[in-house]
Order: sequence, then C-alpha cells, then structure tokens
Amino acid sequence: MRIIKCCGMLAVLVGVRVWAQNPAAAIDNKLDTPQVRVYVATLLPHTPVASRSGHATDRVLIYLDPGLMTRQDGSEKIQNMTLHRGDVRWRPASGPYVAENISDHPVRILEIDLKVKSTAPTLVSKLDPVVVDAKHYKVEFENDRVRVLRIHYDPHEKGQLHEHILNRVVLYLNDQSGAKADDVHMSGAATHTEQNASDQPADRIAVELK
Repeated sequence: MRIIKCCGMLAVLVGVRVWAQNPAAAIDNKLDTPQVRVYVATLLPHTPVASRSGHATDRVLIYLDPGLMTRQDGSEKIQNMTLHRGDVRWRPASGPYVAENISDHPVRILEIDLKVKSTAPTLVSKLDPVVVDAKHYKVEFENDRVRVLRIHYDPHEKGQLHEHILNRVVLYLNDQSGAKADDVHMSGAATHTEQNASDQPADRIAVELK
C-alpha cells in the first residue's frame, strides 16, 4: 500500500485486486479519500452479480468498455443497457439488485462512491472552465453531489485560463502527457491554463465533488 499526499488530503492508493463474494466481479481499488472511494469493478460475461444488501452510497459510474448489461432492482422490471466506453451514469443509493454483463467479454466500470455529503454551499468561480473555456469543458450532468465534466482537446490545442475550486476525480480516456489511458487521479483547487502537446486528441472525464 502506498499513501500519497494529494490535493490537501490524504489519498490511499491501494492498487489491490480482490474478488468479491460473487466470483462474477473483481474489484480493483484505485483511491480512498475522506470524500470518495474509487475502484474498478470488472464484470465477467453471463454471470449475474447479486447485491443482496444493495448499495448504501450514491455513486457515479463510468464505463470503461463497450457492452450490454441488465439490471433488476428488487421485483421491478429488468433494465437493458447498451454501453459505450466513456458513458457516465448517476446511480443513487439503492436496495437489493441483480446486475449481469450479457456481453461475451468482461466489462469494466469505474465506480466513484460518494461518502459524507457536504453541508457547505457550492462555490462558483468567475473563471469556471465551463464558462471561460466552453470549447474544451462541457457539463455531462450535475446534481447536488457532483458535477461531471467531459474534457476534450484536439492535438496541440491550448485552453483558456480557468479555475477549479472543487476536488475532482479525473479519468484519462486515452494516453496523454503525464498519464495513460484509464489512469485515475485526484486533483484539487487550481488556477491554470492547459495545453495538449500531443499529436493525438486528449479526452478526460472529471467528477467534481461538492
């Protein structure tokens, strides 16, 4: 286990892969901070995963692989889902459910479990990247717990000066300067200008924690 100090908080980077009680899912822990627990769940094909006690926390799901899944909450109707790499979904705390990867290959899901809900008002910067650099920063969705940003830079593009106020979990969707595809970092408050120095596009997803 390595413990690193990051963004004004202690982040525990576990890097351990364990099998859940149901062998259909493997859990690869990525980050554990006072605000979130972040891990990758790998669902094997055609093997239902039953969560008998449900999920106690709200969470953001980011799908790392394309595929097909089903989910049934209690006795409700089965939901069918078509997944694409980089899809993002909000999943509130829930009761018992059964999920199944009905693809013919494993499907990895980055799960961001939200811990304590803040009672402080959410601050807004005049240099909010969505406002000052809308070309590169777009809101995927927002609620009282998170704001999810989709970030895209074409090769060699430079963005505008902007400010981040909230801590955020950042997923890299492809290889970029200082990060590889599927890397997950915790970032904190910053005011900066970004540039993609690569000959390839740069795509990220940032989950801001309110």
